[in-house]
Amino acid sequence: MSKQSQNSYSRRSVLRAAGATALALPMFNFGAHRVFADSETRYSSRAIDLVNSCQVFDMLSTPFPFGPMMLAAFSDEPKQKDGFAVSEEHLQTVLSSGIDVLHPAIGLSADEVAPYIARINGLLADHPQHLRRIDAIEDLQTLKKGERVGFIVGVQNSDHFREVDDVDLYYHLGQRVSQLTYNSRNLIGTGSTDRSDGGLSDFGVQIVERMNKLGMAVDVSHCGDQTTLDAFELSSKPVLITHSNVRTLAGGHVRCKPDAAIEAVGRAGSVMGITGVRNFIRDREPTNIEHMVDHIDYVAKLAGIEHVGIGSDMDMDGYDDIPEPAYSKLKAGYKASYSFRDKLDVDDFDHPRRTFDLVEALIRRGYTDQHIELVLGANFRRVLGEVWQA
Repeated sequence: MSKQSQNSYSRRSVLRAAGATALALPMFNFGAHRVFADSETRYSSRAIDLVNSCQVFDMLSTPFPFGPMMLAAFSDEPKQKDGFAVSEEHLQTVLSSGIDVLHPAIGLSADEVAPYIARINGLLADHPQHLRRIDAIEDLQTLKKGERVGFIVGVQNSDHFREVDDVDLYYHLGQRVSQLTYNSRNLIGTGSTDRSDGGLSDFGVQIVERMNKLGMAVDVSHCGDQTTLDAFELSSKPVLITHSNVRTLAGGHVRCKPDAAIEAVGRAGSVMGITGVRNFIRDREPTNIEHMVDHIDYVAKLAGIEHVGIGSDMDMDGYDDIPEPAYSKLKAGYKASYSFRDKLDVDDFDHPRRTFDLVEALIRRGYTDQHIELVLGANFRRVLGEVWQA
C-alpha cells in the first residue's frame, strides 16, 4: 500500500476533540473499517482489536513534535521557545495513536539532564488526566486506552552520572531507564560510532551495579559492541536494547546490533526494540514497513519472539517533516558512518497511526495474535517488571 493511499490526511493534521478520534472500534473479525475521522485509511477488524486490547509500548518515542523541538534547539535567537510544549491538539494525536506507554528519552549533555527531567515532570503535572509518569510496573494499571498514556523517564546517555551516588539522585527525580553511552565514549564506556571500543570501565561497572540495585534499567542501544556485551555479562538484571536494529539486514550499520548482542538479549530474558529509522532498516531502496518486519522476524528467530518489541526512535510524525534549516542541521550532527539518505523515515511507518499499519504488516507475515501482543508491549512490560524490582 503506497504512502499516498494510506495517508490522505495532512501529516500534521490532528483531531479537534478526543471524541472525534474513532468512528468505530468493532470487536468482530471481518471487514475493514475507517478508524480515524481525518483519514480514509481502512484497517482490518483484527488489527483494530489487537491494538485496542493491548497495552502498546514504544520504548523510544517522544510526544513532543520534533519540528518545534529542533527549531528551538538550533535557533540563533537569544531566547528560545519551549521545544517541549505540547498543544491540546497534539496531545489528542498522541492519545489517538494506539500507543499507551512512551519512553521519551533524548541525547543530552550532563548539564541538560536535570532541566529536561524537570520539564517532563512539569508537563505531566500540567496534564494529569491524560499523562502519567511510570515509576513502577503497578503504575501501568492507571492508564486507559485513548485517555491516558504513560511516560517512562529516560535519558540517551549516562554522562550525568559523574559519581555513583548520582544514580540515586536521578532515580528519585523519576528516571527509570538510562542508556550507558550515546554515540561517543564517556567515563562509563564507548558509543557505537567511536573508532575503538574498550568496553565498560571500572566506573561503568559500578554504575551498572548501582542501577541494578535501585531498579533503573540499563539501556545499550547506542553503545559499541564490546560495551554492549560487557553490560549483558556484568549486569545482574536484564539489559535493554530499547531501539536498535539488526546489523546483518542493514548493510553492516554501526548503530545496529550484531548477532552476538541479539543472542545476549535472549539469554538475559531481555527485549530488543526495533526502530523505524530508514538507514537502520536497509542500506538501499525501497525501504518500507515490510523491511522493518524483516528485523522483527530476524530477532524472533535468533533470540525468540519473547525478546522483540518496538522502539520507533521518532515522534508521532517522524523526522522528515522537520522544517529547514533544522532538518539539515540534525543530520549534520552525526558522523558519516550514520549513512543518512534523502529520507530518515520508513515508508508506511511515518505517521501517528503507524502502530495499526505495523499490526497489519505482522498479520500479513503470518504472526499469531499472541505473538503480535508480545511484540506490541507484553515483552517490554515483562522485562521492566523484572528490572524495576529494587
